[in-house]
Amino acid sequence: MTNDAFERLARAYGDAVFRVAFHALGSRMDAEDVSQTALLKLYQTDKPFASDDHAKHWLLRVTVNECRKLLRAPWRKRVLPLEDYDAPTSASEDHSDVLAAVMALKPKYRLCVYLYYYEDWSVREVARALEARESTVQTWLARAREKLKQTLSGEQEAKDYV
Repeated sequence: MTNDAFERLARAYGDAVFRVAFHALGSRMDAEDVSQTALLKLYQTDKPFASDDHAKHWLLRVTVNECRKLLRAPWRKRVLPLEDYDAPTSASEDHSDVLAAVMALKPKYRLCVYLYYYEDWSVREVARALEARESTVQTWLARAREKLKQTLSGEQEAKDYV
């Protein structure tokens, strides 16, 4: 890969790579490490890409795989409290409760929701990226929606009475 092609792709998709890693891992530092690893693999690849979309999907797939590898590490067995999450986006007040609810989901649901709703991937693309069946991804999305609905409606009811 030429330096110009790498620089163009890194600028275009670097933020998306970081966001996918952050949503999968829940940690800014781990997301930065995975992002660097994914971009390094992009730089080192000699694979020809048919289009920028093909390069983006390849890069996000590498990111998901690197996240999964990191999550399988034995030292990753501790869980961070929600307060330790540092959101990578400048969420408005209206969406901060939604972001908190999404970040409280289990990692497989959180990443599935992010890829489907924020990266606008189809169920088939999410299934391929997560190495799951399409029906499994649909189930994960339905469970995540239900959990988010319960969490957010509960918060809304509490706000109404305060």
